Amino acid sequence: MRVGLVCPYSLDAHGGVQVHVLDLAAELRRRGHEVGILAPASEDTALPEGVTSAGDSVAIPYNGSVARLNFGPVVARRARRWLDEGQYDLLHIHEPITPSVGMLVLQAAQAPVVATFHAALDRSRAREILSPATVPLIERIAARIAVSEEARRTLVHFHGGDAVVIPNGVNVAPFAEAPSDDPRFAGTDQAPTIAFLGRLDEPRKGLQVLAGAIGPVLAAVPGARFLIAGRGEAEEQRQALARYGEHVQFLGGVSDEDKAAMLASATCYVAPQTGGESFGIVLVEAMAAGSRVIASDLTAFSDVLGAGQYGALFSNGDSDDLARVIIDTLTHPEAAEQRRQAAREVVGRYDWATVTDAVLDVYDMALSTAHTRVGPARGARTMVARLRGVLDGGER
Repeated sequence: MRVGLVCPYSLDAHGGVQVHVLDLAAELRRRGHEVGILAPASEDTALPEGVTSAGDSVAIPYNGSVARLNFGPVVARRARRWLDEGQYDLLHIHEPITPSVGMLVLQAAQAPVVATFHAALDRSRAREILSPATVPLIERIAARIAVSEEARRTLVHFHGGDAVVIPNGVNVAPFAEAPSDDPRFAGTDQAPTIAFLGRLDEPRKGLQVLAGAIGPVLAAVPGARFLIAGRGEAEEQRQALARYGEHVQFLGGVSDEDKAAMLASATCYVAPQTGGESFGIVLVEAMAAGSRVIASDLTAFSDVLGAGQYGALFSNGDSDDLARVIIDTLTHPEAAEQRRQAAREVVGRYDWATVTDAVLDVYDMALSTAHTRVGPARGARTMVARLRGVLDGGER
């Protein structure tokens, strides 16, 4: 069939939703489906196969980060042109209530719509204000997917209804087959390596929490090395950690290949994120690579790690507790190895082959219940006007 995928976030930036959409498209094409993608992107961005740009985006603070979205009459015209040219049998819109191109596609759609909800939000001023006005659009969705129980909870809280939970997919093989002895990242019993991966200038990624654990860990395991990978400016953290000398190494941004090698080779991987996480793709990548995973006890992370069966958990935001768990992981390898082996046995549930099977089941359900094409959403113009007013004040 012909499937139209819509990504709300700009392909100019790397992000979990963008990767999810591109990877799902690749797996659908591998199975013989025709797939078109619509997403924000600037004119000088090299677009992957089958991607149409919805135009430039603007940066908007969103959920503790910065989202690059696009909206407005020009984007709406591009969306309608993409729909007319694609003649899709089914549309799959990611984050359809995020103020971006996906909302405009949902407004204009005539084919059955499947929607995937990714965000996990405790509060959102914009969503609280817009929730009643989005009802006409929500009603147009034939089937809903949430990537985790946290994302499902957010959907139910702000918009009602329900969704089937289908986790984010990961291409397991590149991580499972990555070299586990890369000398840049590999640790030894005397000099274990602890890896971190995340944007350095986003506080919610938790670098400051890991920084507070480094001193106690080195006091207990003097040969330990901390590998900090990720883009973004963090000069203050660099200066603060300079006193540890070669025990802390900033790697900058890493390629996909180097990321896999680091996760496979490091003694353990730490995910100290403090909030705003609906799933935790990197946890699955680390599990697939065979790393000993340590993560904050966010609900989304605990769900992926089986409440501690597949990785060790520490109290969110607590550097002392993180230090305790790292030390325990390094000095009690038998328990850590049991968790690592258990993770390797279950990680296949997140492989794109398995995840796409579940997505296609939802597609079948949406198509079977859509006996007729739908028309324009009732009240959509009023909702768009309210949205513009909220955007003028920013997301909170």
